[in-house]
Amino acid sequence: MDEMTEVRNLRADAPAPDRARLAPGRARLAEAATAGWRSRAVWGRRKFVIAAVVVSVTAVAVTASVLADGGDSGRTVRPAASPSINLKGMSAGELLERAARTVERQGPVTVPRAKQWIYTETVQEDGRKPPEEGRTNHFTSRQWIRYDGSAIGSVLPMPGAELEIRSMRLENGGEGDDRSPREMYRFMTTVPADGDKALKAIRDEHAIGDIEGETEAQRDYREIGVLLDTPVMPSEGLAGLYRALATLPGGEVTDHVVRNAAGRPVIALRYEGKDIGPTGLKIGDEWLLDPQTYRVVGRRLTEGGKVVGGNSTVTMAVVDKAGRRS
Repeated sequence: MDEMTEVRNLRADAPAPDRARLAPGRARLAEAATAGWRSRAVWGRRKFVIAAVVVSVTAVAVTASVLADGGDSGRTVRPAASPSINLKGMSAGELLERAARTVERQGPVTVPRAKQWIYTETVQEDGRKPPEEGRTNHFTSRQWIRYDGSAIGSVLPMPGAELEIRSMRLENGGEGDDRSPREMYRFMTTVPADGDKALKAIRDEHAIGDIEGETEAQRDYREIGVLLDTPVMPSEGLAGLYRALATLPGGEVTDHVVRNAAGRPVIALRYEGKDIGPTGLKIGDEWLLDPQTYRVVGRRLTEGGKVVGGNSTVTMAVVDKAGRRS
């Protein structure tokens, strides 16, 4: 038998891969790509679901020029080339108070119009295994979401990928527990800069569901964690979140400036959780702060004290149309 002839005969009857036939598969891929936003926008009255590694966010229109590099398996954080701040001996409370005072001086943020889009470009990393030869274990994610939550768009991290846009209804419970950037911003404008008052406002809202057996502090941390992902963050509200977080136990500051997955110098604030990962080690969070603006520019997942994944913001901007980056 001539196998190649048989293959050609089979291929001759195969339909061409037109856009209509490829659409269902592309839709499933787009859904996977947009899951990053949905996992961080989930902020309901009685239940809350968040991916272990979420897409990080920062202030609107903050940009950085970066170069992603490879990573080692289970690597520990390493010092940046030129640390610009002395972190030795600094407590989490001291860092968060400094961050709160810094953001308070930044003044009001520009609030998007309802039909404008928030563009976010992030570098995502997988530190559980070393990259294949000639490749990196990082990839770039590009997403757009309408400020009113009515649509979301993404470009898959693959050659030749095109912008995919999906209609959404993220306000007033239209998509279950998801919330639009506008709804999250509106709540954050009600959060005072005082830590105790901010914590009371968050508890009164009771936005996420309880987990059996968790302490009040653990629940407060989960609430603050999702609110730190608000894309358009009022300065006073962010200062209040930082001061509320400072009242909770468990935070530790890495004593040197480190580099995130995007190659950017950042301050690492770590919270070790009680959850156990698949390797039997404790899972924790590492919040990454810009050493100049003190805004959140990344979040990483740790396992047994080592970074195993995360996301780092490259650019975030308000644009008039999905697909635009500035």
